[in-house]
Order: sequence, then C-alpha cells, then structure tokens
Amino acid sequence: MSHAVPLLRQITDYAHRANPYPLYEKLRGTPVLQEEEGGPYVISSYYDILHLLHDPRISSEAANLTTASAEGGTAGMGGAEETGLPPSFIRLDPPEHDRLRRLANRPFGPPHSPHRIDSMRDELAEIVAGLLDDLGGATEIDLVDQLAYPFPVTVICRLLGVPREDEPRFRSWVDPIVAGLDPDAGGDTAERRREAQEARLQLGMYLAGLVEERGREPRDDMLSQLVTGHDEDGRMTTMEVLSTAVLLLIAGHETTVNLITNGMLTLLRHPDVLDRLRDDPGLAVSIVEELLRYEPPVQLVPQRTCITDIEVRGVTIPKGSRIWLVLAAGNRDPERFKEPDRFDPDREDIQHLGLGSGVHSCFGAPLARLETQIALSTLARRLDNPRLLEDPPPYRHNAVLRGPRHLRIGVDGVRPRPERR
Repeated sequence: MSHAVPLLRQITDYAHRANPYPLYEKLRGTPVLQEEEGGPYVISSYYDILHLLHDPRISSEAANLTTASAEGGTAGMGGAEETGLPPSFIRLDPPEHDRLRRLANRPFGPPHSPHRIDSMRDELAEIVAGLLDDLGGATEIDLVDQLAYPFPVTVICRLLGVPREDEPRFRSWVDPIVAGLDPDAGGDTAERRREAQEARLQLGMYLAGLVEERGREPRDDMLSQLVTGHDEDGRMTTMEVLSTAVLLLIAGHETTVNLITNGMLTLLRHPDVLDRLRDDPGLAVSIVEELLRYEPPVQLVPQRTCITDIEVRGVTIPKGSRIWLVLAAGNRDPERFKEPDRFDPDREDIQHLGLGSGVHSCFGAPLARLETQIALSTLARRLDNPRLLEDPPPYRHNAVLRGPRHLRIGVDGVRPRPERR
C-alpha cells in the first residue's frame, strides 16, 4: 500500500516547481498545517500571513531559529554565526534590526536619500537599452542570461561600488548561499548549509577588501556611505558593514532576476497584455504590482520562530515552533482576491504579499519595482514578435526564490532604440 506524500514535501519537490499553485490551493484547505511531529507549522491564508508578519511574537532571529531546529536555511542571506559574520538585519528582531536597517537605509532612501532610486531612472533605462543593443540580429535569446540577470547585477554593483568585472568571482559564492535558503524538506541539508556558510565567509572576506579601501578613500557609493555614515543610531561596526553588504549584494539582484523573468513569461502567456504594454509603457506600474501577487519571486518564508505560544485559527502553536509563511499561497487566497488565479493588471486593489509586510518588508522594493517596470516596458517595445520556445521553461531548484533558470524566446529581431525627441 502506497503512502501519501506529505503536502509540504510536494511543494519543495522540484517536480512541482513549474506550477505549485494547485498545491497551494490544497494547502489553504488547512490554513494552519503541521504534517509531521516536530515539523514546521505552515500558514497559507492571506490574512493569517499578514497578521503574523506584523506579530512581534514571531521572531526572525537566527539564534532562535537555530535553537528551534537546525533545518530551514539557517546559513542563508541572514547567516549563521559559524561563518564568522554576524547575522544581517533581516535575521534580527527589533530594536537591533531597526537600528541597522535605518543605518543601511541612509544612503538608499528616505528620509536621508529621498531621490536616490528615482534619480537612477535614466541610468537603468540605458543599461537595459545597451543589453538589447548587444543582441544585434539575434532570432533567439535567453532572457535570463542575456538581460534578467546582467541588468540587476550591473545595477547593484554600481550602487554598492563593487567592480562589475568581479561578477564571475562573487557568483561562485552567491549560488551556494542562495541554495542554502532552500528548505528542501525531503533532502539532506547539512552539506548545503556547510557550503553556504563557507561561501558567505568567502564573500565577506572579498567585500572586506573593498570596505578597507572605502575607509581610506571614500567614493560616491553605498559601501563608502555604510563605512563612514553615522547619526543618532551611531555607526555600523566593520562586521555589521560586511554582513549588510553581503545581504545587499545578493538580495539586490536575486529576487529581481526572478521578477523580470516571471514577468516576461507571464506577458508572453498573455499576449493581449503585452500588446497593451507596448503601446502604453505606463501600464508597467500596475503590471509589476499584479506580477508580485500572481508570480512572486519569493514564494515562502521558512525562517520564523514563535517566541511564545500563539493561537492561529483555534490552533495553538507552541513556543519554539518553526513557522513557514507561504506568501504565494496567500497571494491567491480567494478570501482576499476575486478570481485569484487570473492575471489582471487592471485590479483596483492589489495589496499583495509579494514584498512581505511589517518590519521585514523588502528593503530594496523601490529599486526592484523600478528595474522591472523599465525592463518589461523596454522588452515589450523592442522585441519584434517575441514568443516562447519552451513552456514551461526549466526552473531553478530553489523553492523559496522561484523563477526560470532559462527563458528561451524566439524573436524576428530587436528593434532599434526609439529616437529621442
């Protein structure tokens, strides 16, 4: 007699990566699910996830997660202490989280740098235009390798002050760090954790050289401002600068790669919307918001721990328990969204969970939004008769950061840049 495969194990199984949404629908049938003793409590309804993202009884502290369980990606972007680097602010709780996030935000956004992102609009458009110019007379492109990856990597390197030519070097460290985020409920995670810890240490050591240079000779980049900046919160220690720089370098491009790729895949599956975007670039704003609901680059958050007993829908979740918040399931909750499985950029209310919520809402959200708006509107305008050559495309293995590893597109050509008026 065969045994039913636990739902959570199916969700993390690569076989379902191309379309996990039917599994999320099943998951919502039991909004608070613990399938195996000692396993995580999985939360899948929109309102429950939203409330828990704002609940101070739910901890993001790496130390609390490690105490609760050694599983669940403890060596990811937040980092485990075995790496020699302290956890980044996404793996801390207030008030320490708030102090470091404020210091990191000084060179990035309001109130100290209110125009930093918007002032990059022309520069971002030029990077995308240059990548498309490089395609020449191509009739087949891989959107990931030729645009969705190099674009945000170039941007975050310029923002931070990391040499773009070092990308092959730091890529060898970023890949295992990101792999360490994947909970892979059915697999042995010990080796991936070890590799992620080692890679985070190596990336930190690489960035330490740049940080030392900026301390001697500051430049107009975020690394320099993280090193030299201070206010009523004081200043970051060198180790805090390094852990923050590791976080920003990785998070500054990984999710955006998926958002751009998921976005173009969705538009090619909805050619009527692609046609509208070609004629009206301003539609990109609402398209990106709907994409963050419909195909979010971050599918779930497996790194939360209860610091006291809490009750959700009549279920008591004991202190020390791990909680998984399945953002992508909440984003398609029919209790919250009408016709949730329909891609509709004309929705009047798209209060999605695609960028999180609460104190840990996505730090780079303004940049990710703008990059994706510019990328998609430019692709719509300049690709001549784009069509999918493979559907579904091959996906990355990661269940947390979900997106195609390649997206092969056939085109009749790449239109020249429009003349400036």
